[in-house]
Amino acid sequence: MAPRANWKGFLRLSLVTCPVALYPATSDTEKVSFNQINRKTGHRIKYLKVDAETGDEVTSEDIVKGYKVDTDTYIEVTKDELDDIALDSTHTIEIDEFVPKTDIDSRYLIRPYYLVPDGKVGHDAFAVIRETIRSMNKVAIGRVVLTNREHIIAIEPLESGLMGTLLRYPYEVRSEKEYFDDIQDVKLTKDMLDLAKHIVEKKSGTFEPELFEDHYETALIDLINKKRAGAPIAAKVTPKSSGNVINLMDALKKSLASEKDAAPVAKVAKGKKPKKRVDGQREMLLPIAGKGGKTAAAKDAPPKKADKPVRATARTKKAG
Repeated sequence: MAPRANWKGFLRLSLVTCPVALYPATSDTEKVSFNQINRKTGHRIKYLKVDAETGDEVTSEDIVKGYKVDTDTYIEVTKDELDDIALDSTHTIEIDEFVPKTDIDSRYLIRPYYLVPDGKVGHDAFAVIRETIRSMNKVAIGRVVLTNREHIIAIEPLESGLMGTLLRYPYEVRSEKEYFDDIQDVKLTKDMLDLAKHIVEKKSGTFEPELFEDHYETALIDLINKKRAGAPIAAKVTPKSSGNVINLMDALKKSLASEKDAAPVAKVAKGKKPKKRVDGQREMLLPIAGKGGKTAAAKDAPPKKADKPVRATARTKKAG
């Protein structure tokens, strides 16, 4: 099933316009998620929208937006009133200016989207806008309305398409000064910096996100597989803290020594290419037989070791 576009409209550079669709470039749906259930019955918890004073349930058609101005005092705003003040960017991404990508502070970045032509027409205009941005080696800045809010969007070429990244407004970014003012001005010796640089050099590599592993996600899937198999869950032993670092120089020397010892192992591990992961929803491998989750034979047999979790394709229906 093809992903749904978050927004459809037009991309415009002066008099050049083309229909486009905006798709989210990232997703959290593949992560393990939980429902809240009643411990006594095992039933899922259901939330109701109720009047805070009367306790009566309120239907969707009777719910409107309200801006709180005082205790128990709200200014009611209707959907029609919000539609009346809708901006032109509701249906069009107007490119206002071009800026160097290095000018955009990373604190202003929110999330990325893929921008593609919508339909069979307008591909030539889309290509003109894309290649113009690419040739100028800059980022296009425009405006787009998502969920009734206008956002600033930074648009740049990405292979045959465009990537648009939503940006925060200045009032959404906190100043670092209120956090950094109390940091002490410490003078470091050359020896300390040299040792730290050696450690960095030992750990230096290239950015390969396909090698990243979400250890917590893996542990969650392993936990669920074990519980489905009826395997015992061992309590985690918390390691004792070694305490605060007293001598920074000694700590740097020990760190460098440990990196030297681990270097040959790390090199072998890096040279070995891991199995390519299959993107998409995870699949719990262990089936449940019967109401109790185990067959009669499984009850007598020792607990089965949970299989290593794998992920099925995105088209596979979520198990569990």
